[in-house]
Amino acid sequence: MTLLAIQDLSVRAGDLSLVDGVTLDVGAGEVVALVGESGSGKSLTALSVMGLLGDGLTIESGSITLGEANLSGASASVMSELRGNEIAMIFQEPVSSLNPLVPVGAQVAESLIVHGRATAEEAKAQAIDMLRQVGIPEPESRARQLPAELSGGMCQRVMIAAAFISKPRLLIADEPTTALDVTIQAQILELMSALTTETGTAILLITHDMGVVAELADRVCVMYGGCVVEQGPVDTIFAKPRHPYTRMLLNTLPRLDEEPKGELFAIPGNVPSPQDWPSGCRFQTRCDRPTAACFERPELQGDAHRFACFHPTGVAS
Repeated sequence: MTLLAIQDLSVRAGDLSLVDGVTLDVGAGEVVALVGESGSGKSLTALSVMGLLGDGLTIESGSITLGEANLSGASASVMSELRGNEIAMIFQEPVSSLNPLVPVGAQVAESLIVHGRATAEEAKAQAIDMLRQVGIPEPESRARQLPAELSGGMCQRVMIAAAFISKPRLLIADEPTTALDVTIQAQILELMSALTTETGTAILLITHDMGVVAELADRVCVMYGGCVVEQGPVDTIFAKPRHPYTRMLLNTLPRLDEEPKGELFAIPGNVPSPQDWPSGCRFQTRCDRPTAACFERPELQGDAHRFACFHPTGVAS
């Protein structure tokens, strides 16, 4: 059953298109990864779902629905009621995302109190229990501490506790392990996977790390230049990527089943800024197999596995 449906979403800053015709969905209890380099439009897509676009940014067209609720047309009061209740978000930098002046226990409990789901005393007890569930030792005393008194990994666990305490239907996780070392990353991913299984919360995972996708996601949606270029089940995408950009992203991963053959692969060139996006296929300036056809805009094709390319990988040019 589809929980979140984004249909033909376009976001603009003045006359500049930043997200262009994005369509994706997330099923109930499913983990969908939104992947791409910085500047691809991943975070703007997520912020559009949350109703948190900054000043000067507007949804030009398209729709966003969560169940029966139309998020793209919702008022500020409706979105305030949904945020922290039906939808929660984990941001990239846990230390800077937490309020430095408020004890972490109070921050975990906040959504329960704001949405009238518990009294202050009940919320405090539930917050301590949630801190325990996410693996924070001595949660009673930790709950009284400020974020600056905790490590980055612990702050990330606090963010996860605050996100899951209301058992939201949808969690948006924006680069949840970026600032953490590899060992802590693995622990955080394992924790998120366990909580998702336990609560049934669906996750829209924003990341540039295909290793994180392999660890946590059921399906993957690849973005480049504000557009979706490929989407499908994780196993299918990893085994048989059809878009050249997806193939190159996967080639940047080190292989543990092979001897190193020199430097790791890097995608040539840089992501162009929106004002410099080429007409037609946005990836043509970095692609290793462009033709004259690529000056036209390719449309997504396929069913469970969809891709937007005139010369897909695995098919002769």
